[in-house]
Amino acid sequence: MPASVYAEFEWVSFTLDNDLFLGDDGGYTNGLYLAFYDSEKQATHPEPSWLLTPLQWSIRDTSTVTAISAYTLGQTMVTPADITVTLPDKNDMPYAGLLFINSTFLSVNTNYADKIGVTLGVLGPLSLAEQSQKLIHKMLGSEEPKGWDTQLENELVFQLDRARAWQFWQSNDQRWDLVTLADLTLGTISSAINAGAMIRYGTRLSDSYATTLFGNTRTTNPISIAGSWNLYAGIKAGYKFNDIFMDGNTYRDSHSIEYKHESVGVILGFTFSWDGYSLALAATDSNLLVGKSGYPSESDARFGTLTLAIQL
Repeated sequence: MPASVYAEFEWVSFTLDNDLFLGDDGGYTNGLYLAFYDSEKQATHPEPSWLLTPLQWSIRDTSTVTAISAYTLGQTMVTPADITVTLPDKNDMPYAGLLFINSTFLSVNTNYADKIGVTLGVLGPLSLAEQSQKLIHKMLGSEEPKGWDTQLENELVFQLDRARAWQFWQSNDQRWDLVTLADLTLGTISSAINAGAMIRYGTRLSDSYATTLFGNTRTTNPISIAGSWNLYAGIKAGYKFNDIFMDGNTYRDSHSIEYKHESVGVILGFTFSWDGYSLALAATDSNLLVGKSGYPSESDARFGTLTLAIQL
């Protein structure tokens, strides 16, 4: 493994997604993500990891002002809306878990930032999602999920990610800005194309606009740094070509459902930082079209999320 993997990390963040934050428990039910960041404390930029070799050609830009390399260990789980039955409705989400590692690199310029990312993971019982959900529900005194024996089977999975964010506009007093984003993913986890915009109000916005790129791979929510804060609201539209949580296992027959490939999602959040800490809270509805799709299985759209980042 190359020396860049052993970089001195300056930040660590913990992100928790859960639909219970918004009073639901089905669909995208929980996500836990631990990320480490190598930023530019030294005179030279951090380098992309070897995992990103297939995508590095796409961000060769000599105008880079700063760079961030991030490594994430994450676990994601989905369940049907009714977790009290042993055999889920065939039209509802399957039980499925994903355990993964992700390497992401941001190249940040004056008015735009580029992102490349690679995710490698395992779907199925090896993800330990069943054990995680049962433990969390036992701690919270919630209903025990009873259908994990029907979960998707073990499968090695991957996803490539290429994205760009532009600080499209900033007010004269630098308290408001508009960030536009475009993102393309390709892989057995999911393949999709998305475009969106985020309006923010706060302080030191130029220092943190690039963190909006971390959300798609759940590395972190948009965060503030160095004593700054901001409120943000975003909208994203896209088309999903495949999604393993709804299409089922790639190379064998399994539970799969019909779903709406088009999406329009929104996010509303707040982030502030102090000393060597940063906190972010957000509510997300990942597809406003769900209620109009006619597919009752798409109950995975709404969740709350919290990120705590600590400077090491």
